[in-house]
Amino acid sequence: MVAAQTREGEVFNCLLKKLAIEREALGGRVFNVLGEAFDNISLKDLMARNALVENHMSLDDLYAIREEMDKAEARKLQPHFISAFFREAFRVVGGELRAREAGRYEVRHVPADVMERDRVIGHTRTPVLKKYERICFDRERRTLYGKPTAELLHPGHPLMAAVTDLVLSSHRSLLKRGAILVDSHDDSGEPRVLFMLDHSVRETTAPNGSTPRDVSRRLQFVEMTADGQATPATFARHLDLEPITPTEAAQVADVLQADWVTHHIEARALAYAVQHLVPEHTQEIASRRQRQADKQLAAVRERLVKEIQYWSDRAIRLDMDVRAGRQPRLQPDNARRRAEELSARLKQRTAELQAMRHVASGTPNVIGGALIIPAGLLAQRSGQAHFTADAAARARVERIAMQAVFDAEHALGHRTKDVSADKCGWDITAYIEQPQGLALERHIEVKGRAKGHDTITVTSNEIRHGLNQKEKFVLAVVVVDGERAESVNYVPMPFTQEPDWAEASKNLDLGLLLGRALEPHVFHG
Repeated sequence: MVAAQTREGEVFNCLLKKLAIEREALGGRVFNVLGEAFDNISLKDLMARNALVENHMSLDDLYAIREEMDKAEARKLQPHFISAFFREAFRVVGGELRAREAGRYEVRHVPADVMERDRVIGHTRTPVLKKYERICFDRERRTLYGKPTAELLHPGHPLMAAVTDLVLSSHRSLLKRGAILVDSHDDSGEPRVLFMLDHSVRETTAPNGSTPRDVSRRLQFVEMTADGQATPATFARHLDLEPITPTEAAQVADVLQADWVTHHIEARALAYAVQHLVPEHTQEIASRRQRQADKQLAAVRERLVKEIQYWSDRAIRLDMDVRAGRQPRLQPDNARRRAEELSARLKQRTAELQAMRHVASGTPNVIGGALIIPAGLLAQRSGQAHFTADAAARARVERIAMQAVFDAEHALGHRTKDVSADKCGWDITAYIEQPQGLALERHIEVKGRAKGHDTITVTSNEIRHGLNQKEKFVLAVVVVDGERAESVNYVPMPFTQEPDWAEASKNLDLGLLLGRALEPHVFHG
C-alpha cells in the first residue's frame, strides 16, 4: 500500500487531483492508470497483475531456478573459457598478444587477415583496430588505477568475431573429420564416441516479411557406446580429454576399425538427438514464449480496448456537439481517426503476439565428433595388471570421501544434495538456512585421497567452474585411512589462475592445500 502520510502518498494525491481536473474540463473520462492504487490494492498485487512475465513461484520453484542458474554460472564461457580460446586462436592467426597487468593484455599487432575478415562479415559497425592498448575478458578488470582502460573482449566483440570466423573457416573440416581423445579419469574399459550437435529453434513468421530469426541456439552433446546406447553428454565434455599419443593409438587400432564405430554411428546419434534432445529444447522455448505472449496480449488488449472505447465515445459526443451548433476544439473526424488507428494497432499487435506463440525446430546438425578412449582400456592393453585393483581402490576412496562430507554437513544441520551424476562442476550442494530469505548455498567439489599420497588432480573444467563461482565454490579434501575418513578439510577459493588452453588437468600439492584448509564447522562459522 502507498501510505497517505508519506511523500509518495502526497505525490500520488496531487497527480490524482490533476486527473480529476482534466476529467471535468474535458467533459469525459480520462484513461486512469493510477486511481486504483489507493483502492485498497497493494502495490505488490498491482505489479503482479500487470507484470508481462510470470513471477508467481513456490519456494521449490525458486530453489530449482536458482540451481539451474548456478549450473549455468559455473559453465559460463565468460571470462575463462573465452580467454583460453582467444589467446591461442589469436596466436594461430598470427596476432601478437602480450600479458600486462593481471588478467589484462596488450594487442600490439592485429593481422591484416583478421581486419579483412571483419570487413567481410560486418559483424558490427565498430571496426577492428590495428592494435589495442589493453584488452581483458573480465569486466571487473576493465579499469585499473593509473592504467589505460581495457577493451572488454566477449563473443559479440568485432575482434573476437573476426578471429573466431577466421579459425572456423580454416579448421571447420577438422571438426567433421573427428579426433581420438583419451579420458584419463575413466577407469572403465569401454570406449565411446562423442558427437557435438548444433540445434536452433526459430520463429515461424517474421515481421514485415523479413527472414525468421533464431530465438534459441544450443550446442548439444551425445555419447554413443559399443552396444548402441546413446546418452546426453555433459557440457564441454571434450575439455577434460587429452590427445592420444601414437603409441596409445597403436594399442587401440582395432577399436578405430570396429564396426560400431565405422557403420552409421553418426546417424544413430542424430536420431537420438531428434527423438530426445530436440523436442526437449523446442518445448522449453515454445512454452516460455507462449506464456510471454499470453501475458502481453492480455495487457495490450486491456490498454488498447479502453483507449478505443474512450475515443469512440469521444467522437460520438463531439458529433452531438456539432449537431447542436457548437464548435468543439477537437473535430469528430480526428477522434474517430484516432479510434481507427488504435483498432489497427490492436489488430497488428494481436497478430504479432499470436505469431510469437509459434516456433519451429530446426534440423540438428552434427558439427564434430571424437572417439574417446578410457584410461582403463589403455592400461589393460599395456599390460598393467594392477590397474583394476587401483581403480577399485580409487572408487572406494571417493565413496568414503563423499560420505564423510555428507556427514560433516548434516552434523552442522545443513541440507545436502548429491549432484555428482549431473557433472555440473561440483559434487555436493549444501544448503545453509538463513533467518530470512532463501538458504545460502555452497558448492562442494570432493577430492578423496588415500593417506600417504602428496598430490590431488583437478580437471581444467573443475578449475574454470571454481573460478566462475568464486566464493560459492569449496574444495573438500578428504584424507582416507583404510576404511575411514581421517580428516575433512575445506579449502575456500582454491584456484587463483585459470589453466592454459591445452591443459586437461593439474596436480595440486596436498600439503599446501591442507595448510590453508579449514575444518567444516570453522569454514561455515
